[in-house]
Amino acid sequence: MRILQHPITTALGITTLSLLFLIGPFVSPNHEAIYHLSGTATPVFILVGIYFGYLWLLLSGVLLIAEKYRIFWFPVWLGVLWFLPWVVLKNCIMLTLWPISHRAMVHLFLGTLAAYLVALLFRPAILRKKFPSIQSVASVVLGFAAFAGLATLVRLPYEAWAARDLNPRFTANARSISPARSAAHHRIIWILFDELSQQQVYGERYPGLSLPAFDRLADQSLEFTHVVPAGILTERVIPSLFSGLPVDAIRVSADGQLRALHNPTSEVWQPFNQYNTVFQDAHFANYATGVVGWMNPYCRLLAGVLDRCFWTYRSPETNDLQADHTWQARMTSPFRFLASYFPDSFGLGARGGAFGRTASEMHIADYVEIRDEADRLLADPAIDFVFLHLPLPHPEGIYDRKRMIFATAGASYLDNLSLADQYLAHVRLLLEKQHQWDSSVVIVMGDHSWRTELIWKRSPGWTLEDEQASHGGKFDDRPAFIVKMPMQQNALQMDIPFAAVHTRELLDAVIRSKVETAAELRSWAEKPR
Repeated sequence: MRILQHPITTALGITTLSLLFLIGPFVSPNHEAIYHLSGTATPVFILVGIYFGYLWLLLSGVLLIAEKYRIFWFPVWLGVLWFLPWVVLKNCIMLTLWPISHRAMVHLFLGTLAAYLVALLFRPAILRKKFPSIQSVASVVLGFAAFAGLATLVRLPYEAWAARDLNPRFTANARSISPARSAAHHRIIWILFDELSQQQVYGERYPGLSLPAFDRLADQSLEFTHVVPAGILTERVIPSLFSGLPVDAIRVSADGQLRALHNPTSEVWQPFNQYNTVFQDAHFANYATGVVGWMNPYCRLLAGVLDRCFWTYRSPETNDLQADHTWQARMTSPFRFLASYFPDSFGLGARGGAFGRTASEMHIADYVEIRDEADRLLADPAIDFVFLHLPLPHPEGIYDRKRMIFATAGASYLDNLSLADQYLAHVRLLLEKQHQWDSSVVIVMGDHSWRTELIWKRSPGWTLEDEQASHGGKFDDRPAFIVKMPMQQNALQMDIPFAAVHTRELLDAVIRSKVETAAELRSWAEKPR
């Protein structure tokens, strides 16, 4: 029992519980953090260990001093027992997406503080009398948590070794790619805007919100007004769109590979096979394929069926762990994180203090990098099957549409939607300059709709404009889905439900010239499946 209650053991237990949000994803059997990591993995694992070691040493010193100098014992343990439950709850919310609002967390924190202050001011004798027994039980619990921490530290090197070659440099397939090769078919431009809502774009648009590029596209496209989404999580929706299979769960290996998809219809896990996707279908039809995308490891998952590829994702949780930082910056990042943790927790600044501004800055950096890489891909006419995944209008807001500048504070989903509209206009201009807009098939869609009350209404970045536009956070599950066929000049609508899981089948019909006009496409889509 003494070892369980030793200050160093207790410090290890506190460290384990405090850093669950950081270390948990890197040792989790679902390997989610590794899956979305776009840089080199080894430095990230080293930094996770440094974070853990820093906090363990700091807490060990504080608790050893409190044990030796009893004058510090009561205030130190009072602080631990007041603050740690709130930190653990906050970590659990981050890891599990529990439906608890940011405001409720702040109220819980302040309410607990008020209760402690009342006890100290009005019942100090009772508190001091009962406190040693409370502390004794807590130290035993933390001792058991310390063993979990040791198990985590043992597992961390294994996970790091498994992910050592996570993102090798993408090498194009040894295929003959030339503009002349694609002369027999139309170029296909498939643009996926993350979290693009049918309701907000074409249904019940917010008063005064101007989306001229989306309106102009609708004037010469087939608009699917009632799309049934393939899911609400991008990492599951994307494999579903590519494979044409319903997916409600995925399995990822320790080396960051997508190993299996769970089919909710058949209740069967089946291997993910890049050669059984729409990109292989395009190769069979003599298309050259190119992808520029966000968050999903496209170049890792589809290396055998892509001729050009780029992807990126800067996670706010692992920003200071990313491999493109200097070692000096990495070694000081724990202190910068601690300096920003409290402002972030209380909703100060863009998304809550310096940590929040970093999240917005990462979102902006991702968009700019993807935009520039997409320009290079679109400028190459030899790549005639193009997939672009943009981090827009995915919250939280990164753009001020009134001032037309990037923003790290106070921006809304509608601001991001305005930026998405500008990007669509930019793509159209690029293709028109190449005389390819009219002749191309252009598909614009959302992976899922705006997840208002499901996720964002509880976040500190939720704005009054978000509240008004979503009618109090009401969730409309329809993602936008618009298809412009070659030489199309008229607007059409399809108002019956169309399942997004059939996107691969739709693209195959276009690739194989089974449908060549918007009217034919609508007739094809209306057939029962």
